[in-house]
Amino acid sequence: MKTFSILSLLAVFCLACESPTPSPTRKKTASAIQDPANKPNPYVTVDLSPLDVTYFPVNFPAQLSPTDRNKPLARVLYSRPHLQGRHIFQDVVPAGQPWRLGANEATELELFEPATIQNKRIPEGRYTLYAIPQAGEWTIVINRKLYTWGLDIDPALDVARFTLPVQTPDTPLEYFTIAFMGTGNEAELLIGWDNSLVKLPIRFDP
Repeated sequence: MKTFSILSLLAVFCLACESPTPSPTRKKTASAIQDPANKPNPYVTVDLSPLDVTYFPVNFPAQLSPTDRNKPLARVLYSRPHLQGRHIFQDVVPAGQPWRLGANEATELELFEPATIQNKRIPEGRYTLYAIPQAGEWTIVINRKLYTWGLDIDPALDVARFTLPVQTPDTPLEYFTIAFMGTGNEAELLIGWDNSLVKLPIRFDP
């Protein structure tokens, strides 16, 4: 009888000393996740239209083999604004007016090899790229003026202008997009936003 009592006391003591079983971790709900906009970066203002880069060959240099060239044929540097409920080519970008193809600094095209665009030979080099959008067609302009905020045009520095038909993407593009497509020496520079899309064919002549 005495042994049973001692064992019972020990069992109660052990149970009292055990850590309580932790409750399952709750998944964060949408309301529990703080909006990053409410947590400013202490070192630099977070840009809502971030800088992006697109290369040709596509996905350079991630998909290069050891035998491939060690530099791309071209790249474009641009900022990516997004719709935020706006109708871009009705509310923001006026028809017939020059547009910097993005936000912030002027969009830049860098050719690492000479290229031919609509039978026009463009030497290798670094250029500004901008557009003049119309309802049914866009004019894409290559210009030599670099390092400008926004679009500070000097038509005397235009290298070439190309007229492209406007296409409609399968779904509206929330984010302004510039991307190279193609293989080998044949590329298309896709430029699209909202319900408008143009493609600039480029052939490289290394």
